[in-house]
Amino acid sequence: MGRILFGTDGVRGVANREITCELALGIGRAASIWVGPQARTPKHPRVLIGRDTRRSGAMLEAALAAGISSVGGEPVFLGIIPTPAVSMLMGIERADLGVVVSASHNPFHDNGIKLFGPSGTKLSDDDEEAIEALLRIEVETLVDGDNVGWFSRRNDARVVYAGELVYRLESLLDDRVKDMRVLIDCANGAAWPAAGVAFARAGIHADYIGTGADGTNINRGCGSTDLAMLQRSVTEGGYDVGIAYDGDADRMVAVDEQGSEVDGDAVLGILALDLKQRGLLDRNAVVCTKMSNLGLIRTMRGAGITAYTCDVGDRYVVAEMRRRGAVLGGEQSGHMIYSAVQQTGDGIATSMLFLSALARRREPLSAAAGTIERLPQMLRNVPVADRTMLAGATRVWDEVTAAEHELGDAGRVVLRASGTEPLVRVMVEAESRTTCEQVLDHLCDVVDAELGTPSTA
Repeated sequence: MGRILFGTDGVRGVANREITCELALGIGRAASIWVGPQARTPKHPRVLIGRDTRRSGAMLEAALAAGISSVGGEPVFLGIIPTPAVSMLMGIERADLGVVVSASHNPFHDNGIKLFGPSGTKLSDDDEEAIEALLRIEVETLVDGDNVGWFSRRNDARVVYAGELVYRLESLLDDRVKDMRVLIDCANGAAWPAAGVAFARAGIHADYIGTGADGTNINRGCGSTDLAMLQRSVTEGGYDVGIAYDGDADRMVAVDEQGSEVDGDAVLGILALDLKQRGLLDRNAVVCTKMSNLGLIRTMRGAGITAYTCDVGDRYVVAEMRRRGAVLGGEQSGHMIYSAVQQTGDGIATSMLFLSALARRREPLSAAAGTIERLPQMLRNVPVADRTMLAGATRVWDEVTAAEHELGDAGRVVLRASGTEPLVRVMVEAESRTTCEQVLDHLCDVVDAELGTPSTA
């Protein structure tokens, strides 16, 4: 039947409406049953649970744990912790499954569930489909007596993660980063206080904003999806660089000393050039996604680096990295993976590598970012009634083909259905901003006419 619940990055929706306790309990059961045959102790798989700061997180965390223990699993509460910390702690804790309760960059009323397999990487499409199948069938799976699972809690999980992260990064960090003035926006989310602990252990001084989580203000007016506060604070405070994480700290973007955004494409490009110069970029290859700017690919080509593209989603980036033998990959949104350190997107790890790369260049971030070519690129989200209908929308794809022919080698078009929301994302690149906007307007009108949400007027 394919995946219905799972999107690009787990299951996501409005908490207590689409992401309910009943669903969380069912996923806890189904995922534990699925992982059982692979577990170190098949009847009692060990499952780590982390979450971000959303008010609904504790509720869903409890439901997941109940589902896990009801089929014999051992849920281990890690508390509020970055998503990549769950991945990293899988090996340290000898866990069989990792679960994160988070809706990443979405507003606080949303929540979601992400799963990590025994290797600490996100599950494949096939694995998620298998778990969904277990949710849809009626089986006698509940256990009783001493077969019921037991709960435990790791109160020092953030400190353990921070220490392990700095240990893995130690040989890669440049001492000159300690002379930089850095401001970090933690998005009122899971990055704090793990980021503070990690930077302190690395001996890097930074100031922090977005650390006052109250359960409802995650990503609100802060973080990687709303840079205004960070941009203002960087310029007013005379900082060299600003770093912004998203709600679960698996991505980062930057702000230069002039207050301008430095997106994931530029971050990836700067990291790739630095690692190549140091002989650490295996096969002189990077992986980016179909949404990455064509200018990044041109820049990499000019530096003797091959840029491979894949579907959007950091788990697809990881899969392509393995296929190509690449150690570095990332997304324009700020997910970055350097596999010598981490197996999934990690905003804190990326920011430390990025700051070190910038320190070695001995130039302002604005100058470093300027070396990564960027074509005019526009992205627009078109609300649709059913995002799954995009694949069969013949007129839409005919118009895309015509637009690609018009742009030739000097631009491109990418259309994709959102993996988490009822949207079609339309991205256009061209040599001029005017052409870019004209093509984007036309294609968005076509998508809206063919797939748009019907008017209720």
